[in-house]
Amino acid sequence: MTESETGRMLLSHNFDMPEDVFPALSREDLTLVFFEGLSQYPEIKCRQLNHAHWMVEVLFPADFSPPKVGEFCAEALVNKRMSQGKADDSFPDILILAGFKKTPPLSDDPEALQTGEWGVDVVETQSAESFLMAIGWEDKTAGKSIEDVFKVERRKG
Repeated sequence: MTESETGRMLLSHNFDMPEDVFPALSREDLTLVFFEGLSQYPEIKCRQLNHAHWMVEVLFPADFSPPKVGEFCAEALVNKRMSQGKADDSFPDILILAGFKKTPPLSDDPEALQTGEWGVDVVETQSAESFLMAIGWEDKTAGKSIEDVFKVERRKG
């Protein structure tokens, strides 16, 4: 894949759950979730990052839309949490909140988010609705198109 044919997402993790319900995932565990969960798509590559904010890099070919890759990421995390044996009311709502970077990068660090890439917050929370309200998602994304921002939700129930 040439660079122009490849999309890049950098994933961070926002764990907004009591740790006695599900364990928080380390950087290594999170990388493994996506490495294993996306392995059925050999064209998609994942690797762990050593950045202060971004934890996992996902590279994907242009024939996969970013929202579709976001759906694959949500499913990978759902499957990991289901394998931990609690598919009840304590199961987290999972959000994939993505924004396309149009501004100059804040750093020349190759592991930092660069212009033309997707920054993705992978969220595990007890209430997707409360979390989205707390961060002002609707206001932040008002008037933006799917080319700029997308959200994938997997809610319990």
